[in-house]
Amino acid sequence: MLTENTVEFRFLAEPTDVNFGGKVHGGMVMKWIDQASYACAAQWSKRYCVTVSANGIRFIRPILVGQLITVTARIVHTGKTSMHIYVVVRAGDPKESKAVVTNRCFITFMAIDETGYPVKVPVYEPADDEDKLLEKVAMQAKEFAKQLDLDFEQSLGWK
Repeated sequence: MLTENTVEFRFLAEPTDVNFGGKVHGGMVMKWIDQASYACAAQWSKRYCVTVSANGIRFIRPILVGQLITVTARIVHTGKTSMHIYVVVRAGDPKESKAVVTNRCFITFMAIDETGYPVKVPVYEPADDEDKLLEKVAMQAKEFAKQLDLDFEQSLGWK
């Protein structure tokens, strides 16, 4: 069931989406994730949004040409100006009702105004136990990303 915090894209994987191995290119999947996440963030915030980070992108199964793709993006946590979105990509034969998870990740967007400055977003409230668990994992991913940035700066001198 789709709710106001969720966006779902559905389409067929096309021959132009594949890599040299004949499977859908990982970069194409990342593009789909980014597009669905943007739509979800913009719908939630009613603002133009920019990608802040993508965490834990998992490539679980290959996607084949002709499969029906479903990209589901859902807000699972909000900060003051950020939206943390859980994305699941599923693929399957369009003649059947069964689809398998091929990819998943968390992606974070920030809402901005016309001059590029961050703006507040509506607060997300988890509705059930699954929402609460996803929010908890999103918050852990957020802390991991902060620690990783700190490690880059302190250990490697990268800014």
